Parts: sequence; C-alpha cells; structure tokens
Amino acid sequence: MLHVQDLNVSLAGANRDIPIVRDVSFELGPGRSLGIVGESGSGKSMTALALMRLLPGAIRATGKIGLEAHQLLAMSEQEMCSVRGNKIAMIFQEPMTSLNPLQTIGRQVAEPMILHKGIDRAAAKNEAVRLLDRVGIPDATRRLNVYPHQLSGGQRQRVMIAIALSCSPRVLIADEPTTALDVTVQRQILDLLRELVSETGMALIIISHDLGVIGEMVDEMLVMYGGHVVERGQADRVFQAPSHPYTRRLLEAIPRFGMPRHERLRTIPGSMPEIGTVSKSCIFAGRCDLVSSDCLLAPPPFVPVGAAHVAACIRAERAMEPVQ
Repeated sequence: MLHVQDLNVSLAGANRDIPIVRDVSFELGPGRSLGIVGESGSGKSMTALALMRLLPGAIRATGKIGLEAHQLLAMSEQEMCSVRGNKIAMIFQEPMTSLNPLQTIGRQVAEPMILHKGIDRAAAKNEAVRLLDRVGIPDATRRLNVYPHQLSGGQRQRVMIAIALSCSPRVLIADEPTTALDVTVQRQILDLLRELVSETGMALIIISHDLGVIGEMVDEMLVMYGGHVVERGQADRVFQAPSHPYTRRLLEAIPRFGMPRHERLRTIPGSMPEIGTVSKSCIFAGRCDLVSSDCLLAPPPFVPVGAAHVAACIRAERAMEPVQ
C-alpha cells in the first residue's frame, strides 16, 4: 500500500544541496505498523514530513513515495491536498502548536470531512461527536464548542487523533504520539492506536525516542542515524539480535527491571554528526566501539543478517551479541 524507494531530503544551499535524509526505502501493507527510531537529529521527523509533502521552505524531497495508485512526489500541491488528510494523515508532536487556537474543537474535527468527503456541516458535526467519543473525550457533544487551551494535554492529543481519523486514512503517521503525557494517558493512547489498526486495517507509522513503545507497538522498524537508515527488520528480530552497533547501544541505554540502583546506564560517547555531513566512511565510525580501519574506507552496504533483516555494518556479526 505504501511504497517508499530511495527517499532523499535535502536543503537547497548556495553552492550545493545539503543532505538531511538519505536513501530511505521501505514498504508497508494494510494493517501493518512500522516504527522509526533514533536520536534527535537523526532524520525521523523529516522523513515523516516528506511522506506528507509538508517539508518547509527550501527543503525538498526526491525519490518515490507510492500510496496505492498515487505517486506523491509527482503530484501537484493541489492534487496533494486531496490526498493529505484523506488518504494519509499525521498526528504531530505537539498538539497545542498544531491545533488552531482560534477555532473550536468541533470545527477542527469536522473540517476534513467537509473538505474531502463533501458532507454537510450537520452530518460532519454528528460524525465529529462520534469520533471524539471514540477517542475517549468525555461528554463529546459539549466539547465540540471548547477551544484547545481548555483541554488537557492528553485530551488535545486525542483530538489530534480524531482529526487524523476523520476521513479514514489508509496510512496514519504518529510523530512522538505520547510526548509529555503521563504514563496512564500514554497507555490509553497506545491502546487506542492499536485498536484502530486492528479495526480499520490502516497502516501505522510511529516515530518515537521510546524504544519500549516501539517494541510493544510495531511489526517492523527502521533505525536511523545521521539521516541514514542503519538497520531495518522485523521489530522482534531487531530487539533480540541488534546487528548495528548503534542499535545495540540504544538498547543498552534502556533501564532494565530489577537492575541495581547504583548501576549506571551505558551511554553513547560523542554526538550526532551535523546536518549535511557527507561522510566517506561509516557515518557512525566516530562513536563506534567496534570501528576498524576498513570502516573508514567507504560507507558500508546493507548486510543481510536474517530473514528480512539488514544492517549497514561490515562488522554486523560482532554487534549481534544479545543485549542483557
């Protein structure tokens, strides 16, 4: 249903284009879920914005993004407006900055249905009540007339989900859907997303720093570093046998149940390369504890390490030790 091939995102510079995301490829079928993980600055959100054709300013995307019969990067903005919010929708990181503070909740939930489905305002209002009730907004009819600032953070996140679901999209992108929410509300939001995938058959992409969320929610995952995909595979396989040193280090930084209070979590020394860095070696070489002279000769190819599981590391076998 969603087919992404050689997606590149770059910023137009005075003398050359500055690469931000490089050569991202994946496929996602109906009812399937994909997690995208990595540190801040790894290119996760830029990848999502490229899928939505919402890249800012002089940033542009090349490659192929196929959604059913549509080639999104070949469409005009007017054509894309008929797809965005209709066939593909997104839950953004911070609802307070994504919701319109001057419009009521009811109007914002109803608007996509009026624009894309052509239904009248009365029918859209009734459907908005149903959606708000479905995502767990109490007293949904009364809440139609409130404004975003009158809701809690968890309620605003639920409203964003209702807006994204209003036109029954084939693909839903959730960018850090549980950021700044307390643990109880996080659980409710994740359970809701899981139910929606099961009930509607839509495809789900979750972008998160929280590897616990990814491990629980998705079928497949991409690990990104410095704008590159460094590992790709079935989520359970990646967690059981991480095959890139970066993935292994990310997993080692997760607190473990029952670990001694005095034990320190492992950290990754150094920092993410600056945006636009063009490396003639492995992009992770400067922070890798398995680096060798061969790693500095050229960017590594993807190495198969299992069924539908690849890692961009020439020493993948050394990185496959189980994470304790």
